[in-house]
Amino acid sequence: MNKKEPLGIIQSRGLGDIIIALPIAKFYYDQGRPIYWPVDRTFIPSLVQSVPWVNWLALDADQGQYFYNTPLQLLTELSIDDTLCLYQSLTGHPDLIARPEAQITKFDQIKYIAAGVPFLNKWRLEECITRDRVKEQSFLDNVINPSGEPYVLVHLEGSDHRAEIDPSWVPQDLKTIQIRPLTDCIFDWLTVIERAEALICTDSVFSNLVDQLGWTDRIDCYFIPRSHIHLTPVLGGDWTWLDPGADVKKRITIFRSGQ
Repeated sequence: MNKKEPLGIIQSRGLGDIIIALPIAKFYYDQGRPIYWPVDRTFIPSLVQSVPWVNWLALDADQGQYFYNTPLQLLTELSIDDTLCLYQSLTGHPDLIARPEAQITKFDQIKYIAAGVPFLNKWRLEECITRDRVKEQSFLDNVINPSGEPYVLVHLEGSDHRAEIDPSWVPQDLKTIQIRPLTDCIFDWLTVIERAEALICTDSVFSNLVDQLGWTDRIDCYFIPRSHIHLTPVLGGDWTWLDPGADVKKRITIFRSGQ
């Protein structure tokens, strides 16, 4: 393999998966290989600003071809022949779940196995992103918390799920701030997260960010699961796992006791 040969990554969504996979791309970029990565157009404002070393290619969402064929065609048109598909499984691609590791690994682990990259690299995300600390601070001061009060940060929206929490979990002397779509760049939230007294977070791109940046040693972090074991990422930090509620537990339960 020519180490200078461009590498195309096939993982057009979701944004949390892209965050998980960024250290994979960085592993090959550090070998001198240009990286080309087609992604959902809505992710572009976050990625071009904070991950400028990747050649991001915008895709319009559609049904069917959007996940694999369209990205592959786009890469082929750019004469990028070496591609790496990082999906755990895809309709119409039985070869992905036929891999011997497919049934016994979590979806983040299998990306690293497929890529031939050490799984511990997942927690080297800090090396992958360029922070705009002035912009982050302005976002905190002018949009999120102009009063400067101590706060707990809450994020309850996953890609296909909304979690619920008991308001009594948050001390009354702390302000509660919800992570909401107030900016088109998720990395604008980084200073907001760093300054929080605690983070209560469902399984989402923000839990991935915090865990992969290694921030659970500086923030009191609480995790609300939403998926079964194979679709829940490996968390390397110190999280307190919260009860997601009876409905979610029923949906995600694989191992049942007393039955």
